[in-house]
Amino acid sequence: MLRWLSFVVPGESDVHVEKNIFLGSAVKIELSCRLADKHSHMKILQVTWKKGNETIKHINKTEISWGIQLTVSENRKLGSYTCTVTGEKEFSVVFHLQVPQIAGREKPVVSYKGDSAILICESRSYTPIAWTWYMTNGSEQIAINDSLMLDKYVIDKADANVTHLKILKLTEEDGGTYWCEAAFELGKSKGKLKLKILSLMVPLKPFLAIVAEVVILITLIFVFELYSKKKEKRAEDEKEFDQIEQLKSEESNGVESNSARHRKV
Repeated sequence: MLRWLSFVVPGESDVHVEKNIFLGSAVKIELSCRLADKHSHMKILQVTWKKGNETIKHINKTEISWGIQLTVSENRKLGSYTCTVTGEKEFSVVFHLQVPQIAGREKPVVSYKGDSAILICESRSYTPIAWTWYMTNGSEQIAINDSLMLDKYVIDKADANVTHLKILKLTEEDGGTYWCEAAFELGKSKGKLKLKILSLMVPLKPFLAIVAEVVILITLIFVFELYSKKKEKRAEDEKEFDQIEQLKSEESNGVESNSARHRKV
């Protein structure tokens, strides 16, 4: 059974307004644009409705509002519908009819070689008919079938609005871009996720860097102490040598003095 939905967008201070309308299943819909009260006195020269570049007729109208009724039962009925009101000023409203967007993840999912990773996609307000996962191989998207690769991929289908892809025994080749595709009655929508695989050495790098800095620091301290001890020993040896030389000099001077006294006698 088709449902009736109505969307009205007023022409406020902005001369151009856009509205996204998400449709998951077939529906009868009414789109209306109307002037705000402060513009209700404006003399209207022309009102035009278009789907893309194709002009369509509006059937529901008053002095300040104009609408169209659509039966959206297939994908080709989706698209952009524009209402343009021309008078002293020109106003336009664009309704973008599209299938629901899929919430993926903006930041990459990060995991390590040998571990597992879980990628999640969600359709918050609309329930898809089916989910399909794809992995990117160059420019090609390859569908993932968990029944064919049980030891690598597990797809959780417990919740119709959410899908989980679990990737087992990660290798560097598993890194890259993945897509989840939700199929709705009126079309398909995709969410994009990225998976980054790290080596187990990556988290150790900061620790190894710290260890290397500590080793270098200890080595420098050891070399400095060794150099200081050698310098102290050299200073002591020089001091001892000077003392010995001084004693020799004093002894030599004493002998010379005694000889001089003997000669005088």
